[in-house]
Amino acid sequence: MAAVFLVTLYEYSPLFYITVVFVCFLVTSGLVLGWFGLGVPVILRNSEEAESSARVLKKRMRQVKNPFGLEIPHPATASVTKGITLTPDCLEDCILTCYWGCSVQKLHEALQKHVYCFRIKTPQALEDALYSEYLYRQQYFIKKKDKEEKYCQLPEDAQVVDFGPVPRSRYPLIALLTLADEEDREIYDIISMVAVIHIPDESYRLSCRILYQYLLLAQGQYHDLKQLFMSANSTAPSPSDESPGGRSTDRSLLEKAGLAEDEPELHEENSKDCVVCQNGTVNWVLLPCRHACLCGGCIKYFQQCPMCRQFVQESFPLCSKKEQDEDDSTHI
Repeated sequence: MAAVFLVTLYEYSPLFYITVVFVCFLVTSGLVLGWFGLGVPVILRNSEEAESSARVLKKRMRQVKNPFGLEIPHPATASVTKGITLTPDCLEDCILTCYWGCSVQKLHEALQKHVYCFRIKTPQALEDALYSEYLYRQQYFIKKKDKEEKYCQLPEDAQVVDFGPVPRSRYPLIALLTLADEEDREIYDIISMVAVIHIPDESYRLSCRILYQYLLLAQGQYHDLKQLFMSANSTAPSPSDESPGGRSTDRSLLEKAGLAEDEPELHEENSKDCVVCQNGTVNWVLLPCRHACLCGGCIKYFQQCPMCRQFVQESFPLCSKKEQDEDDSTHI
C-alpha cells in the first residue's frame, strides 16, 4: 500500500507531494525533540499527583540543648563612651569574656580555626586565635541560672569614641560565653557562644543590637544562630519610637557594611495559631524566610510562605508530633 501511494504521488506531482511529506516530518520531529523551544505539556490525572509533585522538602532536625543565653536589657542607653549592660542566662557555671574593638578578620579566622585546628573551649583559646587583635578585655564569672546584669565599659584612658566609618575593620564588642567546668564541656554539644554586638558611637549611631550569634560545637562545627519570625501576644514596636528617616539611614548603613538582617514582618495575628486555618498550633518553620506560621495540617499545601510569598525550599518542625500532642492536651 505504501509503494502504491508513493507511485501515485509521483505520477501526479512528485516534487510537491514529496516536499509536503518531508516538511511535515521535520515539523513533527522538531516538536517532539524540542527544537523550537516549546515544552511538551504533561497532564496530571488527578489532584494527588499535583500535590506530590509540589511537596516541600522537610528537614530532619536534631534537638540540642544550648547552655548559653545573652540579652541586652537596656539597648537605648548603651554607647561606646557610656558602656553597655549585658544579662547572661546560663544553665551551668560560665565565664563571660568581653573583647572591645576586636578585629573582624581575626574573629572569622578564629571561627575557621575552631573547625580545622583546635576547639575554642576557653577564653584563652579564642585569644590565641585572635593574636591579641583587640583593644580591651573584661571577664566575669557567671553562676548557674544567675541573671545578674554585668556592666561592660572601655577604660577612660583608652580614648576611643568611635571605630571609624563603615565598613569597619573592628567590631565594637565581642561577648564570649564558655563553660567554667571541664566536666560540663564533656556533657554539652555546644561548648561556647560568640556574640557580635553593635554599640553606637559618634560616627555610627545605629541602635545597640546583637548582630550575630555563633554556637561552637565540640565536634568542630559552628552555627549562626538566626531569629525566627512568628506571631506572638506581644505587640509590635510603635513607629513613633523612631523617625522614618533614621530607620532608612540605619538600614542603608547596615547594607553597606554587609550586616543588614531581614526585617520581620508586621504581626498580623496576635496568637500562636496557624495563620491559615486559625485552628492548629504553629509548629513548622519555613526556610529561607524563617517564618513560623503554619501548623502540621497546612504545611503540605504551600510552596510559598503565606506571610511573605517567598518560595519555600525547606521546612522543619519546632517540636516532635508527640511533644505537640502533649502540649495541646496540657492547654486543654
